[in-house]
Amino acid sequence: MQSKATTVKQYLDELPEDRKEPITKLRQQILDNLPKGVEETMSYGMLGYVIPHSVYPEGYHCNTKLPLPFMNLASQKNFIAVYSMVIYSKQEVMDWFTAEYVKRCKYKLDMGKSCMRFKKMDDIPFDLIGELTAKVSAEEWINIYETTIKK
Repeated sequence: MQSKATTVKQYLDELPEDRKEPITKLRQQILDNLPKGVEETMSYGMLGYVIPHSVYPEGYHCNTKLPLPFMNLASQKNFIAVYSMVIYSKQEVMDWFTAEYVKRCKYKLDMGKSCMRFKKMDDIPFDLIGELTAKVSAEEWINIYETTIKK
């Protein structure tokens, strides 16, 4: 469910009560581990973490007016979703994440197209999401994007 919020504050203020704490904790983990050159914004009706045009002027190939996506965080109807472009573009990051998830969480990992869905708020691996955020630098993500996705 896409938010109509135009600012991060508005998005956070509009969250249902049961989602405020987990989204805030996930957001803080992401912010604490955000690589230099990646900024928080609203993107696709979610909290977006992007490489701005000031760092990567070409923007996103699907719409060059948009900055290059890195990660998103969203409160969906039945779950919280973390969207990571890196996890689906770099196999070693995917392998690391899935192995660590099993060690840290009691519920099966629910992954979809570029997202991890968390239906049980008490089993969100906050620290693991922070570690995932820091796995690649902005420069490395741009290189991965240009060599594997943008073609």
